Amino acid sequence: MEYALLNIDKQLRPYRRDIELRMNNYAQKKAELLPNGGSLLDFANGALYFGFHREADAWVYREWAPAAEAVYLTGDFNGWDRHAHRLTFMGNGVFELRLPGRDALKTGQKVMAVVVHRGQELDRIPLYATRVVQDPATTGWNAQIWAPEEPFPWTDQGFKPQKPLFIYECHIGMAQDKPCVGTYREFLENVLPRVKALGYNTLQIMAVMEHPYYASFGYQVTNFFAAASRFGTPEELKELIDAAHGMGIAVLLDVVHSHAAKNTREGINEFDGTATQFFHAGDRGEHPAWNTKCFNYWKNEVLHFLLSNLKFWQTEYHFDGFRFDGVTSMLYWNHGLGQSFGPYDRYFSLNTDTEAVTYLQLANELVRQVNPNAITIAEDTSAMPGLCLPIEAGGIGFDYRLAMGEPDMWIKILKEVSDENWDLWGIYGELTGRRPKEKVIGYCESHDQALVGDKTIMFRLCDKEMYYGMEVSNPNLLVERGMALHKLIRLLTMSLGGEGYLTFMGNEFGHPEWIDFPREGNGWSYLYCRRQWHLADDPNLKYQFLNRFEVDMVATAKRARVLTGKTRNLWTHQGDKVLIYQRGGAVFAFNLHPSASYTGYFVPVPEEGEYRVILSSDEPRYGGQGRISTAQTYQAKKQPDGRTGFQIYLPSRTAVVLKKKRASK
Repeated sequence: MEYALLNIDKQLRPYRRDIELRMNNYAQKKAELLPNGGSLLDFANGALYFGFHREADAWVYREWAPAAEAVYLTGDFNGWDRHAHRLTFMGNGVFELRLPGRDALKTGQKVMAVVVHRGQELDRIPLYATRVVQDPATTGWNAQIWAPEEPFPWTDQGFKPQKPLFIYECHIGMAQDKPCVGTYREFLENVLPRVKALGYNTLQIMAVMEHPYYASFGYQVTNFFAAASRFGTPEELKELIDAAHGMGIAVLLDVVHSHAAKNTREGINEFDGTATQFFHAGDRGEHPAWNTKCFNYWKNEVLHFLLSNLKFWQTEYHFDGFRFDGVTSMLYWNHGLGQSFGPYDRYFSLNTDTEAVTYLQLANELVRQVNPNAITIAEDTSAMPGLCLPIEAGGIGFDYRLAMGEPDMWIKILKEVSDENWDLWGIYGELTGRRPKEKVIGYCESHDQALVGDKTIMFRLCDKEMYYGMEVSNPNLLVERGMALHKLIRLLTMSLGGEGYLTFMGNEFGHPEWIDFPREGNGWSYLYCRRQWHLADDPNLKYQFLNRFEVDMVATAKRARVLTGKTRNLWTHQGDKVLIYQRGGAVFAFNLHPSASYTGYFVPVPEEGEYRVILSSDEPRYGGQGRISTAQTYQAKKQPDGRTGFQIYLPSRTAVVLKKKRASK
């Protein structure tokens, strides 16, 4: 069979057999999972069968523990008697307990499973527990029965995500100004309106899947079906998502299926007493860099668990899709550690984990079956060919890949290269590089660049000057330089870097300092584990200028349909440090020179007509000097040398966005 991928990217033709292997594995595994036909939508129903379910006159609890000799349920409901309620073995590793009476279990009661393996009793949180809470006295974790009498009153029927995506990456716990763990409700009340005002149409929420270690940023998951209880109740998370949908904002879950925490009592590791229930045996089951466990993606029961998990978050919480974490780690036996990518043979050697490729194809297919409008984004540094192409074309099925090389480029430039030596062709090439017909999410900084040990772009540009140079009344050359470059970097990345755009909360206004979670080394302080929104709101501080620019930058991109348009380089001059290009319905002119301003600089444009400035980074309301008139219009005419364009004043470290005026009907 000829897959479209081989015609989309003809450089892949020597690897035809690898693409065919990819597709044969997918077909084989799908046939195994669905021997009688049907759909993955019907297969991925683990959450409807396992775990705790209230029926008309009883409760039923089911567990999958293939290596267990016996399973018991203990908890508040039976005075923590470890042996009073033994589950019945049903075959195929499934155990079941029926408790007569609708009130046999009640919301809020704590429970634990007792799994017997080789005569040893193991305390375990049920695999499909939907709420897991920490005991403040013992700091231990327990499952909690959670079954409200009335279903949640969703009001988001018919909601569809807006395109293109402007993604606001966020962490609920550290989203408050006060030094504390924030809640879902506080985020709804205090942060969601900010996201709406900024113009972002998509939330990407980190750290929702339950994780005991707060400083893991949510990337060491223990309980895959439980929403993080430290932020509030399941209903409060649903309220947040429902409110976001009411504002036209889609909500993506940062899903972690690339690995799992090693925790046993409160995790899924060794649930039935064996290391291989969910994970590979030996070294293959150990992640050498993260000290976590690696899933066996070829095991049908593991696929059932993970696919059911995706469906659960979509149906129970109305998430609009997923950002899949750690995809590079999944795709390669060596997890991509220390490996460079470029030549195509790097993607199709024996290093490729074809089993993980198959899982990701199945996951993308399922997610669309649950919701045809769902969005999937891959966190992949390798740019695996076909990652963001349809499965039927020979691809893996993601909508977008995070353009992870972009923030790396900016940090490297800011650390190693002075302004006058910036390579404009190199910047342009990195920001416009794509696999053919594959879409990416552009960004210049996410949570990764804000962690302790690193610095946000604004903090890297200004460093200690931010502590005393951000007052409006206090001129500071280093801060002025930092603000100018902050705006230019964000505008360049947004307009060139992808078919979608992402920022991490607070970075839009140049949040100072870093993120440092409470730990022994900082005295368990929350001082740096928060977002200082008051800085952007203070009229006496310059943060307001960057925040205002972000609002207008996003609005301009939407009006001019920048992210859905094709890119055309119109002029690049290394010596002048001027870059001019068209994307969508706008022309972008950047002067990145640290000192030279140009009077009457010629701006080539695609067609004749009258152009006007629709955004200038130099406006006083953005902290600029007001050197570019937004009222003036520019008449583009064909020049004697054959070029079409006009002249404009282009001050140093500024950018203007122009749009052709359309003739009125």
